Amino acid sequence: MNEIVEQALPLWGLSGSDYHLIAARENEVFRVATAQGGVAMRLHRKGYRTDQELRSELAWMTAVEKGGINVPAPVPSASGEMLHVVGGVQADVLTWLNGVSVMKRSETLDEKGRAELFHEVGRQLAGLHNIIDAWIPPAWFTRCAWDRDGLLGDAPLWGRFWENPLLEDEDRQLFVEMRRAATADLQCLESSLDYGLIHADLVSENVMIYENRIQLIDFDDGGFGFRMFEIATALVKYRNERDFPALKVALTKGYQSVRPIDLAQLDLFMAIRAATYVGWNIERINEDGAEKRNARLITDARDLARAYLGK
Repeated sequence: MNEIVEQALPLWGLSGSDYHLIAARENEVFRVATAQGGVAMRLHRKGYRTDQELRSELAWMTAVEKGGINVPAPVPSASGEMLHVVGGVQADVLTWLNGVSVMKRSETLDEKGRAELFHEVGRQLAGLHNIIDAWIPPAWFTRCAWDRDGLLGDAPLWGRFWENPLLEDEDRQLFVEMRRAATADLQCLESSLDYGLIHADLVSENVMIYENRIQLIDFDDGGFGFRMFEIATALVKYRNERDFPALKVALTKGYQSVRPIDLAQLDLFMAIRAATYVGWNIERINEDGAEKRNARLITDARDLARAYLGK
């Protein structure tokens, strides 16, 4: 991708700038040196998002940053465009945010400190949703939907989790049962649930701390969805931590200190969120370490499906 970076740099007036790869997961992200310190250039994986979807993401991030939440701010190119296609690859540039992830910071804290951190994360999530709800998107705005179909339909956004090829028959039957029950519950409940734009992937790696400020990064999977799904996403990977009950209380109370939300369906969305990861891993089943990761994801989804179903 270095050739693409070299072609993209002049578009942002950055010809000759030093750069290096810092992440190569879903997208490739390069840190580009500037006189002000640095920016992040993202090269998007082909076929995942349309140009309109990416321009929508950038418009949304701009609104969130202006609203007072610490997120990477899109940087316009010399022509004023936020997105360019270079050699068939979509490229954009964001401001660089320093910091460490919530996961790394929490490892250095005692249980009281961890709870305080999660309380602040909850407050920031609620603030994000408040800003989003006050914002009027442009008419051309389009993003994916983490709605009932996007989570549990015939073609979920992250894959048909009940068809993961490494599932044992018992787990497959459990996930089919969970999907059926969750679909029925959402059909009855969805009109009363808080729904709107969500980040959709606020796992601990995407929540960063810098000088005691919470920063939210990686809006790649953001779209329309249930706000309870957002909370479940922030919590689900901590469910095996010894202090998980305290972290759950802290995050939800932090959220509720800024914005009301009914927590009655948290178990439902925890089960759904865990199941989405089982679907997400299907396309990555041949990666190094994917089989071990798959086993862990299935175990988590199994436990949460059983808890939701009352088994």
